[in-house]
Amino acid sequence: MAYFDIKKYRQPENEINPLLLNRWSPRALSGEAITDEELHSLFEAAKWAPSSFNNQPWRFIYAKNNSVHWEKLFSLLTANNQSWVKRAAVLVLIITKQTFDYNGSPDTTATFSAGAAWENLALEATSRGLIAHAMVGFDLERARAEYKIPADYKVEALVAIGRPGKKEELSEQQQAVEFPSDRKKLKEIISEGEFKF
Repeated sequence: MAYFDIKKYRQPENEINPLLLNRWSPRALSGEAITDEELHSLFEAAKWAPSSFNNQPWRFIYAKNNSVHWEKLFSLLTANNQSWVKRAAVLVLIITKQTFDYNGSPDTTATFSAGAAWENLALEATSRGLIAHAMVGFDLERARAEYKIPADYKVEALVAIGRPGKKEELSEQQQAVEFPSDRKKLKEIISEGEFKF
């Protein structure tokens, strides 16, 4: 992450907290471990996200690299993702409970809430100089089967977490996209009082 001048790639239209600009999803990881304290702080940050009725529908299944649990999660990834995720310290599977705890009715905002939890985790990682890169490039149905995830839970994403590594260790194709991406202009995503997108 440190090998980029974020301002070269990202110019906000309005003033915001620099932490938001500095959060991005590199693939260059060092292969170094992170401590349990660091990892649990990321989960702690996720825990404090807002959710409908405070249902907190997010759940995290994780595996540390070189542990007995790693291969099961790692094997779910596409070959392209495996090529760089092999240097992650931790993999995290995000799932959401699709019903409310208090009455069992459908929680139609569960995925929305999990997104808030993921963002908290990602921002906490960024604030600590860590990388948190979320992916959907994995076999979601196999994840459900391998982990015996019940029907009232939805498989959302896999997240690679680790310390920054060297861009040169990525494939040429991955190096070509290894930079902080820009965003659409505000006028493309906001509209006062009517739908006009």
